[in-house]
Amino acid sequence: MLTIYKITDKHIWQGRTDDDSESLRYHQRVQIKSIDTLKKQSNKSFSLMGFQCDVGVQRNLGRPGAAEGPQAIRQQLATLPVTIGHDIPLVDVGNIRCKNNDLEGAQELLGDLVAQSMNNNCYPIILGGGHETFYGHYLGVRRAIGKDETIGLVNIDAHFDLREEERPSSGTMFSQILEADQQAGYLCLGIQPHGNTKSLFAAAKQLNCSYVLEVDILKEQTFQLIDSFCRRHDYVVVTLCTDAIEAAAAPGVSAPSPFGLSPKVVRKLIRHVFANKNVLSFDLSEVNPLVDEGNKTVRLAAYLLAEAMESFHQTM
Repeated sequence: MLTIYKITDKHIWQGRTDDDSESLRYHQRVQIKSIDTLKKQSNKSFSLMGFQCDVGVQRNLGRPGAAEGPQAIRQQLATLPVTIGHDIPLVDVGNIRCKNNDLEGAQELLGDLVAQSMNNNCYPIILGGGHETFYGHYLGVRRAIGKDETIGLVNIDAHFDLREEERPSSGTMFSQILEADQQAGYLCLGIQPHGNTKSLFAAAKQLNCSYVLEVDILKEQTFQLIDSFCRRHDYVVVTLCTDAIEAAAAPGVSAPSPFGLSPKVVRKLIRHVFANKNVLSFDLSEVNPLVDEGNKTVRLAAYLLAEAMESFHQTM
């Protein structure tokens, strides 16, 4: 087998333990299970999964190391206070590790995990990995909801990721999806002119993509656009590429962004998107611990992940 699925080591989930029930941290709430033993949940729940791959980043000539992101994010999340309801199960269903450059096989397997989670009444939360994570994320959602439902792709990112290349990479996912799926729409939040060529802007226009530039992100029209986009689709999936965030706050990414979004702006976007009840899933990608500074990016990723789950929980 080129790609490996493995249950998460329980030692990843460690942290401080206090005496009272109101002081729980995530390491005390998470359940570790194999995807094959996951049973249909009576209540809506979260399923965490890791995509330990940065083959797509390497193909896109970025800085490798995001394959180590899922474990590092888990370790940081483990120490944070729980902010979701006591009745919301949180299950860690393990990791997919891409071996021997088999990106396509790894994405297919991730799609299987996402679909199995959704079929068991779990909202998938995927920890990348390079942003090629999103293609597997999308495959799983499409398998779970069927081919006829419309699906809105919301990407918080500095880049369109609409490249046309012979081999899939961390820069091709959205062109792969939009050219094959007539029921998919695309909204990208945080686009930077210095991060995208004119041909990529032309591709966005040709594929009928909606986008908001980084300089316009806090305008009221942005939030109106998000809501109208979500209303136009049966279901919505959300992805955050951490290179959308300013380099001072997120140095540990494939392509640091000097003019990126502030963490508080990204938090505001996440809260607003997740206020829409048809959001199904979330992934957070391109956290690279190998080039991080003082664990800044990993810590920020864990905080944003907690924010996403809390916002998700409010609409369940």
